[in-house]
Amino acid sequence: MSPGLRVLLISLLLAAHGSAQQHQPNERYTFTCGGNLTGETGVLGSEGFPGVYPPNSKCTWKITVPEGKVVVLSFRFIDLENDNLCRYDFVDVYNGHANGQRIGRFCGTFRPGALVSNSNKMLVQMVSDANTAGNGFIAMFSAAEPNERGDQYCGGRLDKPSGTFKTPNWPDRDYPAGVTCSWHIVAPKHQVIEVKFEKFDVERDNYCRYDYVSVFNGGEMNDAKRIGKFCGDSPPAPIVSEKNELLIQFLSDLSLTADGFIGHYKFRPKRLLTTTSSPVTTTAPTTANLKPTVSLCQQSVREVAAWRAITVQVTLSLLARL
Repeated sequence: MSPGLRVLLISLLLAAHGSAQQHQPNERYTFTCGGNLTGETGVLGSEGFPGVYPPNSKCTWKITVPEGKVVVLSFRFIDLENDNLCRYDFVDVYNGHANGQRIGRFCGTFRPGALVSNSNKMLVQMVSDANTAGNGFIAMFSAAEPNERGDQYCGGRLDKPSGTFKTPNWPDRDYPAGVTCSWHIVAPKHQVIEVKFEKFDVERDNYCRYDYVSVFNGGEMNDAKRIGKFCGDSPPAPIVSEKNELLIQFLSDLSLTADGFIGHYKFRPKRLLTTTSSPVTTTAPTTANLKPTVSLCQQSVREVAAWRAITVQVTLSLLARL
């Protein structure tokens, strides 16, 4: 076990010690390879966590929360073999249980922000190759109310020669929390797609972890084909696809929101274009002019109590091995 992990778990134990005396867990949490998880809240972790996960494994968790709600997944700790394209050991998160849209792929020790499904179902899959290199992950899921306004729905297939896409509520008010929008733009063969953002204001973060816009060549979310990941209040430079398909994904977590964006696209003959946008990530300096939303303040007491109990239990188990 790495010294960093030991320090982390000891710190969590000390922080949760007071609450643990009032809420003792009734059973030991054993993390197995995959499973079906249901209810308002729950915990999942890599097989054997906090021990090193096994090699050559593929584990799938199917999460289901009550009808009419969405799944919010928060990684508390992640330590997988690191690779820029997450080709070896990784965790995939999907909307739905089968043939769903991939929300993201993660590896290394970089912990993403909250991930929100577009329905009451989410699938989490962890894959490891022959060589392992970490303690795996632990995450908590919870049920949340979807945005109740009709304008929460966004995204879709765009195949007209030109058009516009924008965040929900634009331009009247901030985009809502907990929204995932994907626009799949498809041009005729031998044409490419040019995209320009007219206005742009998405919650700022140096690594665009929380609310962001990602643009991909092709029709799938594939890090190897990602043109850029953007946030902050500076519009990205004009983007041109390599071929005749482009995917634009917008995601907002359950905390801070902002004005949003409006963008325009049009088809162009491929022969007239000689360059494409290079991969870039837009970052922005931090600012004090950020406002919390109601969603951030409505974290359930049950979720906090459950997580504290699990933290104490996992930590005590690990400390007993030292």
